[in-house]
Amino acid sequence: MDEPKSLTSAFTKTANFSIHQVDNVFRDAALPAAAVAARAAHPPITLPPILGPLSAFTGTFTGQGFNTIFRPDSKITPTPMPGPINTTDPDDNVLELNLTDETMSFSNNLGSIPNRGSLQQADAFLNGVPYLQTINDITTGTPVGIHFEPGIWLAVPATTHPNEPFTVARMASIPHGTTVVAQGTALPPVAGKPTIAAIDITPFIGGNPGNKIPFQNQTAANKTTRRLPQDLTALMASGKLTQAMITDPNTVLRNQIAHQTITQTIVIETSTKPGTPLSGGPLPAIPSPGPHPQAPSFAGGTANIAFLQGLPVPPPGGNGANANAFQMDAVFWIETVVYDIDVPALPPGTPPVILQPRQRSNVPLVPSFVAAIPFVPNKGFKGGHVRVATTQIQYSQKVMLDFAGLTWPHVSVASLVPAAPVPIPDHLLPLT
Repeated sequence: MDEPKSLTSAFTKTANFSIHQVDNVFRDAALPAAAVAARAAHPPITLPPILGPLSAFTGTFTGQGFNTIFRPDSKITPTPMPGPINTTDPDDNVLELNLTDETMSFSNNLGSIPNRGSLQQADAFLNGVPYLQTINDITTGTPVGIHFEPGIWLAVPATTHPNEPFTVARMASIPHGTTVVAQGTALPPVAGKPTIAAIDITPFIGGNPGNKIPFQNQTAANKTTRRLPQDLTALMASGKLTQAMITDPNTVLRNQIAHQTITQTIVIETSTKPGTPLSGGPLPAIPSPGPHPQAPSFAGGTANIAFLQGLPVPPPGGNGANANAFQMDAVFWIETVVYDIDVPALPPGTPPVILQPRQRSNVPLVPSFVAAIPFVPNKGFKGGHVRVATTQIQYSQKVMLDFAGLTWPHVSVASLVPAAPVPIPDHLLPLT
C-alpha cells in the first residue's frame, strides 16, 4: 500500500475488559476475610480458552475486493439508469458491481465465555474475537460506504452433547436488517497456496440451483442493461473489471495470489446451514483431501426484519419477499505470505524507514514494512535483502437473496493485508 489508511476508533470499552464466570466472585464474597486474603495472595492462574485459527485475527487489516449483488427494482421507485435501456431482461432487478476498499479490525479476545452444560454435558468455555468490517465502493474513484458489519468470531470447544469437534462460529449484524450465525470448522494447515474454486452468481428458479436463469446484465460488453455501472467500457479498458470477474468473482482472489510466495494456508469454512452448503461455491462441492472436520449439521441461520422477509413464511424463490436473505456460506483463507524487501543502509540514529516489497510490481495488493534499529553509537545496519513473513486474509462469501420468484446469489470477495507497516524483525537487521 502506498500510504497508510487513515483510521479512527469506532467503539470504546473498559480497559482490559474480558469475560469470566462470576462463580469465584460469589464464593469469595461468602468467605471470611482471612480466606479471601489467602486466596488473593495466591490467585489461581486461569488461561483463556484457545482460539485455534482465530488467533490470526488480530489488529487491523485493509485491502481490496469485488462485490456483486442483484438488487430488487421496485415498480414504485425504479432505479434510474445513466443511459438508455435496451434489454430483454425483466425489469425487476438491477445488477450492482462494486470495486471495493475494505477495512477489517479485530479487537482483543473476550477471555473465557462460560456456556453451561445440561445433564451429562459439562460446561463449555468459549473464546471470541470481536470484529468490525467496513466497505467502501471505489468503482468511480470516489469512496462511498456500502457495508458496516460488527460481529464476533467464536471458538467453540469440542463437546459430547452435541457430539462435535472444535468448531468456529461467526455472528454478524448487517444494517439492512439481517443477522447471521454461521458455524464451521478450520481445516488442518496445508503447505503452499490455497486452491480457490469458481463461484457462480447466476440466479435460479424454484429453489433449484440447476435451473439457472442467466441475465444480459451479466455480460460485461452489454451497455444498455439494468446494471450499475451500466457501461463498463472504461473499466474493462483499464483492466479494473473484466468479464471473468463477473462470471467468477473468485478470479480476483486468484489474481492476488498468482505471484505470491505462500508457505502455509489455513482454511475456515462456515455456513448458516453447514449440513447443506450452497451449490456453486464458495464451499467446495467435494471436501478437500485429508481430514475434514464436520461442522454442526443443525442450528445457526439468518434472521431478517419483516421488510426483507415480506411474508410470515416466504416460499423458495421469494414471491412476496423484498429481499429475503435465507443462507450465507463463506470461506476464509488465512495465508502466510513471504515478501522480499531491500533495506537500505541504516547508520546510527536513522529514524524508522517505511519500505515496499519487491512483489509490489506484480501483486495487486501488498503491505508496507518498517525497518527500525536501536541507537548504538558507531553501529548500524549495512543494508541488504531480507525476507519477512506476514499474514494475509482472503475470503469469498455468498448470500442467497429471494425475491421476484428467483434466488439471487450475492457474492463478495476480498484480499486483506496488515494496515500498519509490518515491523522487520530485529534479527534480520544486525548491527555492525
